[in-house]
Amino acid sequence: MRTPINVAIDGPSGAGKSTMARLLAQQLGFVYVDTGAMYRSIGLYAKRAGIGLEEIEAIVPRLPEITIQLRYTDGVQHIFLNGEDVSEEIRTEIISRYASAVSTLAPVREYLLELQRGLARDHDVIMDGRDIGTVVLPNAQVKIFLTASAEERARRRYQELLEKGQAVEYDQVYQDLLARDEKDTSRAAAPLKPAADAVQLNSTAYTLEETLERMKTIIGEKTQNVL
Repeated sequence: MRTPINVAIDGPSGAGKSTMARLLAQQLGFVYVDTGAMYRSIGLYAKRAGIGLEEIEAIVPRLPEITIQLRYTDGVQHIFLNGEDVSEEIRTEIISRYASAVSTLAPVREYLLELQRGLARDHDVIMDGRDIGTVVLPNAQVKIFLTASAEERARRRYQELLEKGQAVEYDQVYQDLLARDEKDTSRAAAPLKPAADAVQLNSTAYTLEETLERMKTIIGEKTQNVL
């Protein structure tokens, strides 16, 4: 029985990690693990509990109250928070800010770590986040650090939110993205940075299809003796 293949995709907010990971998993037959959705779910719990962003540490003693499950329906991942499907509710801009805040807390990261690693031990997975290749799956056979310019990432996020019917302004999306970049790269717990052995891919000038093909090529090259 061969060892499951693990693909780690890291990068800053708005780089397209989740979109790429989801498409790659569908095309390659891997399990897609959206770690960001896990942090968003904890952020949603904090918001519902009345915990403000300025007092986010108050979520730590409440972690035992939280149960997070990933379920797949027709190949689509749904995330459940204490039995409730919150797949759509966690995708708002305010929950993005909560997710960024809770992700700075080491106890939160440790709480989710075993769940993430357990999935990778049992399945061929594509997992995206900000510290997958450096912390969560340091022995992944494939590590990709996906990025793009801040302006392009903000444009993509702005368009995505508009398509979901959310009333947003580009300048606010751009400023939120810069703030999240600063928080992600400077946090004490698992800061955002490329793994030493990651392939870095800047998608600023690429279409979605071109980025996808480049990532498939990288995965193929790294796993040609395994698949």
